[in-house]
Amino acid sequence: MKKLFLLSITLLGFTFASSAQNIADNALGLRLGDSEGLGAEITYQRALGDNNRIEADLGWRNGNDYSAFKLAGLYQWVWNIDGGFNWYAGAGAGLASYSGRNDNNLDDDFGFFAAGDVGIEYDFDIPLLISLDFRPEIGNNRFTDNTLFDIALSLRYQF
Repeated sequence: MKKLFLLSITLLGFTFASSAQNIADNALGLRLGDSEGLGAEITYQRALGDNNRIEADLGWRNGNDYSAFKLAGLYQWVWNIDGGFNWYAGAGAGLASYSGRNDNNLDDDFGFFAAGDVGIEYDFDIPLLISLDFRPEIGNNRFTDNTLFDIALSLRYQF
């Protein structure tokens, strides 16, 4: 048992101390999720170091009877798998607002949520980054239905 524990600690150490990859200083693009998470979002990433970054996403939706927006901020750790292929994980928080009609009644809701994020990405030789991620969110309002599971494909221009 002791050997298994030491082996696990050693593997975690190698994971966190793995060779640094070059993540872009800035990346701007679209995060195209399912309708549970408001659909398309504008996304921005800013590198903080060789293997960590922050991400901010803004989504909004307007319809005949409603309008909604969601702002999320995440801190992410990035690990290289091979060449330009990376995986990442992170955590963060955000806020969401909904305003509209529900059964001919006005309904307004505003709340906060906590979010996790795990995904894979590929950094092309051109300034294009494509990623697929899974983001569970736990909120305190009716709009996010308290829990939300969002899967999204992102396309970002790196600069």
